[in-house]
Amino acid sequence: MKRKELQELLLEAPYDALVLTSEVNRRYATGFHSTAGAVYLSAKQAVFFTDFRYVEAARAAVTDFEVREIGGGRSYTAAINELIEQDGVKTVALEDGTLTYAEYMTWASALHATAMRLEDGVACLRVVKEDDEVQKIVAAQRIAEQAFEEVMNDIRIGVTEKEIAARLTYLMLHYGAENMSFDPIVVSGANSSKPHGVPTEKTIAAGDFVTMDFGCIVDGYCSDMTRTVAVDHVTEEMQRVYDTVLDAQLAGIAVCKAGVPGSEVDGAARRVIEQAGYGDAFGHGFGHGVGLEIHEAPNASVRSEMPLPAGSILTAEPGIYLPGKFGVRIEDMLYVIEDGCINLTEAPKTLRIL
Repeated sequence: MKRKELQELLLEAPYDALVLTSEVNRRYATGFHSTAGAVYLSAKQAVFFTDFRYVEAARAAVTDFEVREIGGGRSYTAAINELIEQDGVKTVALEDGTLTYAEYMTWASALHATAMRLEDGVACLRVVKEDDEVQKIVAAQRIAEQAFEEVMNDIRIGVTEKEIAARLTYLMLHYGAENMSFDPIVVSGANSSKPHGVPTEKTIAAGDFVTMDFGCIVDGYCSDMTRTVAVDHVTEEMQRVYDTVLDAQLAGIAVCKAGVPGSEVDGAARRVIEQAGYGDAFGHGFGHGVGLEIHEAPNASVRSEMPLPAGSILTAEPGIYLPGKFGVRIEDMLYVIEDGCINLTEAPKTLRIL
């Protein structure tokens, strides 16, 4: 539960209270998942409003916030206005990053306080993971790795990309995942040159690379990994590209530590790929943050000047993509610490030829 951290945020903020309406930030604050609700937080009060569908479960699960039910016909803004008046709040922050302009203006005009943009307030708190958050991410990663090892038995000539994706999904749920972090990417042969390709009815053939990008959720927190394997055999070029991507990933990991800008981590990996002659074939960044969302801060790309904070989690996923031929990506998750990083991914990275 994050009530203390959020209230400490208020002490330094230019607003008196904040209202969280996005599902992800409500969950961050309360630890409770629901499709409907709103959080009100001031120096004096911390209240989670939700409707009849969730109120019983919320009262059993949420400890740091008072849980109140929104009765039929009553609006969230009306309920929050009562608290605003009780607290004498003059300014309230709204999530401008998740609300549409129309939604923001609707909330701003309905509340009995001056609305302000929350900007990156909660997002900055979410960047640094506490121990329990890291444990959930690691638990999700272990489930994904278990599914990966088992799906290796299903990758063979004649099986379709869709079948492999479905099998990965089933296995992660079977081993305890709450849901998928995102729809699994399973692409093979020429399709593997598409970084975010969608699984198709294409069948696996001898000499194909099969790239799988997948992850799952445990108690709200995501995992993310990519592995590329080969079927039957590889060419010299395929081996060279795979080795280059792995060397690039290891180079980025070697310089990843707290205080280093994300661009430097990206640059270390990018130089390896450029020196191998594949610079134009690496068109995305080295990595992104992972937590309650599959893509969140921090980032490691050519434009990422923000120093990586200790306690953040960053993916390490360079790739080389050759249209019409094949692609390779290898992805781990790194826990950033003061003097380096801890690789949270245990799955092997040597090229596997099935």
